[in-house]
Amino acid sequence: MSILNQIENAMRRSKAISAAVYAIAAATVPTFTQPALAQSVQTITAELPLQSPLAATAGEPPTERIARPLSRNEEIALRPMDHFKECELCPEMIVVPAGQFFMGARDGEPGSTPDERPQHNVNFARPFSVGRFPVTFSEWDACVAARGCSYQPFDESWGRGRQPVINILWDDAKEYVAWLSRTTGRTYRLLSEAEREYVARAGTTTAYWWGDLFVPTQANCALGNRELSSASTSDLQRHIARERTLPVQSFAPNPWGLYQVHGNVYDWVEDCWNDNYDGAPSDGSAWMSGNCNGHVLRGGAFSRNAQTARSAARTWFGSPNRVIYMSVRIARMLKQ
Repeated sequence: MSILNQIENAMRRSKAISAAVYAIAAATVPTFTQPALAQSVQTITAELPLQSPLAATAGEPPTERIARPLSRNEEIALRPMDHFKECELCPEMIVVPAGQFFMGARDGEPGSTPDERPQHNVNFARPFSVGRFPVTFSEWDACVAARGCSYQPFDESWGRGRQPVINILWDDAKEYVAWLSRTTGRTYRLLSEAEREYVARAGTTTAYWWGDLFVPTQANCALGNRELSSASTSDLQRHIARERTLPVQSFAPNPWGLYQVHGNVYDWVEDCWNDNYDGAPSDGSAWMSGNCNGHVLRGGAFSRNAQTARSAARTWFGSPNRVIYMSVRIARMLKQ
C-alpha cells in the first residue's frame, strides 16, 4: 500500500471516530425544562427566563414567524409579553402573567360608583393571552366573509381596516370567538370582567394605568368632569375635534403592551351583570349568575365621560340594544 493510501485510510478512520463521539455527546445532552411561572406579577418580572422563540423585538411581534396556529412546543415556550397571531386576519395576541390584584374602586376614588365595590382580591393561577388591540373591522370582516359572523356592522363612514369594530352585540361577539376557535383549532373566548380589569391595570392601582387624572393625549373619550382631567385648553380643543373612534394603534400602550384599554370603544366581556361584588369569583373566572339578560361592558368609549374609562368602571347592556361604541377584545387559553 502506498503512503498516500495509508494517509487516506487514517483520515477516514479519524472522521468516523469524530462522528461517533459527536453522536454520543448529542444523545447525552440533558433537556432542561423552563421554570414554572410564579404566582405574582412581581415574582414573574424578577424571574423571567431567557426569551422564548416568540419574544417580541422592540415592541413588535417576530417577523420571521408565519401567522399560523401555535405548535404545542411554541405554546409551552410562551412567556409574558410574547406576541403571536394564528392566522393572517386573526387578532394579534399578547401573553399576560399570572398574578393577583385588587379588583374594583378604592374608597373615595373620584367618579366611582357603588357597583364597583367592595374592592376584593382576585388571583390568576395561570398566564393567559389577550388581544393586543380591540378587534378591528378587517378582522371582523374576515369572519363575515367566511360566514362565521352573521352581522356586518356599519362603520359610520369612519373607515374599516384598522378601526375598531363597532355596533356589535354580545351575541355577535360570541359568534366571532366561536368562529375564531373553529378556524384555528384553538380555544378563543371573551375575557372575564376580572381579566379585563387586570389587563387594563397592568400592575397599577390608580384610576387609569398612567395615574389618577385623565389625560386626553393618552385615550379617546369625552372629558366630562374637568376635575378628573389634566387637560389644558389646547388639549381640549384638539379633543373636541375627535368625536369618533380612532385606529386601534392610536396612543401609547399600557405597561403590558395593550392598546386602548381606556376609551375609544367598550369591550364586551363574558359576565352577567351584578349590582356589586358581593359573592364575586376570586379566581378571575366569569360571573355567570345574576342578571344574565344583560352582560358587562368595560373600558369606556370616545363618546362617554372620562370617569367611565377608569380601570374599575363598569356598565351593562342587554340585547337587542345595539350601541355605536360596543366592541370586543378577545382572550385565549394557554397550555402549560
